[in-house]
Amino acid sequence: MKAEIIAVGTELLLGQIVNTNAQYLSQKLAELGVDVYFQTVVGDNSARLRQAIEIGRSRADLLVFTGGLGPTQDDLTKDVLADYLNRELSIHEPSMSAIEQMFSSRGIHMVESNRRQALMIDGGVPLENTTGLAVGNGLSVDGTLYLLLPGPPREMKPMMEDAGERWLRSMMGEANPLYSRILKFAGIGESNLEAKLLDLIDGQLDPTIAPYAKEGEVSIRVSTKASSSIEADLKIDKSVQQIKERVGEYLYAEQDIPLEEEVIHLLRASRRKLASAESISGGLLAELITNVPGSSGEYVGGVVTYTNIMKHHLLSIPMTQLEGEGAPGAISDSTAALMAERVRELSDADFGVSLTGVAGPAQSEGKPVGLVYVGIAERGKPTAVHTLNLSGGRGMIRMRAVKSALYRLWLALQAR
Repeated sequence: MKAEIIAVGTELLLGQIVNTNAQYLSQKLAELGVDVYFQTVVGDNSARLRQAIEIGRSRADLLVFTGGLGPTQDDLTKDVLADYLNRELSIHEPSMSAIEQMFSSRGIHMVESNRRQALMIDGGVPLENTTGLAVGNGLSVDGTLYLLLPGPPREMKPMMEDAGERWLRSMMGEANPLYSRILKFAGIGESNLEAKLLDLIDGQLDPTIAPYAKEGEVSIRVSTKASSSIEADLKIDKSVQQIKERVGEYLYAEQDIPLEEEVIHLLRASRRKLASAESISGGLLAELITNVPGSSGEYVGGVVTYTNIMKHHLLSIPMTQLEGEGAPGAISDSTAALMAERVRELSDADFGVSLTGVAGPAQSEGKPVGLVYVGIAERGKPTAVHTLNLSGGRGMIRMRAVKSALYRLWLALQAR
């Protein structure tokens, strides 16, 4: 079954709200064995909405609508679809009673327009709204399925999880759901990873292999349709093994977790502690780590020594190291090493991680934008400093620097 999601609302086109409904529905429909081929966003305009319906019906078996079921005159979804299907709209009495009871219980006068939320397209199946007022609809007309859901996520998701899914399953019969496994990589860019797997990606039939990237991390999704999780695992395992043989050294997790979460897991498993000293990243490393639930057991804390004075006072780095003719400067491998060593010693942690560099937009200390030094001080081992030459804007450089530091720490934890 091929599906198209049609999100209705001018506020989506204006960028006033983000269309998170489409993301949720795409994932949900995939779980049910439905392939989402298209996503459309259309404003509160009857002519354009009708056009979207016509196009959607020509290329999909299932049209899923979100939005446009409310009480106001610009809530047009039911009206336009009913007109397109040449069907009447009728009040769904149980929904109307629930609406009237809600207003009565709160002592609020119900304006007549609220009756619109109880309207249903004739021949459709009502979908109960347990968290709002607008009733949903499920229709099957001339071989095409139409699923009408409210726009607010707090109403749409419960309706889809319960009445929507139940109706859809009744119309679909048996369908093999989609199973996926996410592989997470660090220390390699998306293009390089893809180049090493290009023949696997180009030759894919089943399972499918799809790379996608976030800043500092790359993911591969391996997917297949199967009648059971056991069958899916057998198919996916073969593809995963081929991928590991090519790029296993960069694979840090076989689940969709960020690199910082895996680092915390490794620290916890080895009963070791981490501290950080940040300059260029301004506390971003600490933020990512402390976003991991329970990380206080492994992360003892950190300092943001953004200026030379703070590096001197908090980490006892000599000013002769940081400033003056012939000094290495704050942006240097030797300063990165001292920062990592001093914060480790101060906190009595097993690892000290440091970041110093130039995020831009201008050079600093005569050194180019994107030059970053990452220091890794490990108890009982020589301190390692890694030089990075990063590209992108200021925010991108900072994030890539932090992810690179986490990758180096992950490697150190792997080497134990």
